[in-house]
Amino acid sequence: MCEMHSNNNNGVGAKTVPVTEAVGMVIAHDITEIIPGKFKGRAFKKGHIVREEDVCHLQRLGKENLFILEMKEDEMHENDAAYAIANALAGSGVKLDGEPREGRINLVAEIDGLLKVDRKALFKFNMLGEVMCATVHNNSVVKKGQVVAGTRAIPLVVKKSLIKEAVKIAEDAKDKNPPYPPLTKGGWGGYKTTGIIEVKEMRKPKTGIVITGNEVYYGRVKDAFGPVITKKIMSVDGEVVGVYFAPDDAKYIEDRIKELIAAGADLIITTGGMSVDPDDVTRFAIRNIGVDELSYGTPVLPGAMFLVAYLVKGSRSQGVKGSGEKENHSLEPLNPGTLESFIPILGIPACGMYSNITVFDIILPRVLAGERISREELAELGHGGLCLKCSECRYPVCPFGK
Repeated sequence: MCEMHSNNNNGVGAKTVPVTEAVGMVIAHDITEIIPGKFKGRAFKKGHIVREEDVCHLQRLGKENLFILEMKEDEMHENDAAYAIANALAGSGVKLDGEPREGRINLVAEIDGLLKVDRKALFKFNMLGEVMCATVHNNSVVKKGQVVAGTRAIPLVVKKSLIKEAVKIAEDAKDKNPPYPPLTKGGWGGYKTTGIIEVKEMRKPKTGIVITGNEVYYGRVKDAFGPVITKKIMSVDGEVVGVYFAPDDAKYIEDRIKELIAAGADLIITTGGMSVDPDDVTRFAIRNIGVDELSYGTPVLPGAMFLVAYLVKGSRSQGVKGSGEKENHSLEPLNPGTLESFIPILGIPACGMYSNITVFDIILPRVLAGERISREELAELGHGGLCLKCSECRYPVCPFGK
């Protein structure tokens, strides 16, 4: 931290004193010690009174001068600034990780869940120049206690007016979405942001799976899809309420989906039947159920023919609004603000059988966090949407889906 300050205080909140003359004085900030390959951390804590035996240690750290605080009324110490901005940045599911160390304070996840970062607000915050915040990637799955962000004021002493502006940017990011967004505009059941950085709980899905294809239904080939999907659902603590095999018959597929919903499924996954062959009818079966919104196709490889649709519980819909299609449906009144208002339907193309990671792995956590994925959000996945097929897959610690 101290390495960021010069011996000239430039008239901001502090004066410099030669370290040899600093015995008995109070250190104004944490001082860092670095031993390459062994240690990097705090050697002297803010508030430490310099002793005679400290002088040589400080000189070994390259400190020939120390700061002595002489803050003005309109100035703030870096630690106080860190507390103020960290509290403003933290939304639901996020908390401060103890006290500032070397001027920095970390934000950690309070729960297992999906990290959400308001990137536009974060950019505006970081453009202020004398404060900073660095985060883990937006839409990352995180564990309770995991560090998700770090923030600090950059100078030792900062103007209170700047911190006030930084806090306002963070506060303005809260509750910025309308409480109950229209069904076709993205968002799910009344979700509102609670801060620039938040962690959303991921529900445990009750999943119904429909595996389509004449070749599997009539026993010509062994199913390879079921075990893959089941394993991925179990990895998020979900359960599979039923698995049906269906021929390439739209009405048959539609009926199996309805049966799974009647059995309590709150997430439907279909496999196969997403390509351009005349026998590929799965997406038409999903459309015929009367989903409220259907998006077919994503700019992600593998997963270009992936499908996302949402069925409103209690729907009397006989039509669908899909990508480029005209809306034609009638809906029962929606109970806003509840995840139970929708049943997501995810259609996985054949790549899901043989590719370790596909667009399904990007979308599933967001669906389980209660998000309703719009066409626009799918389009944004094109940047970073190419899987490099590494010899050793390290997903999610890789560029795919970022």
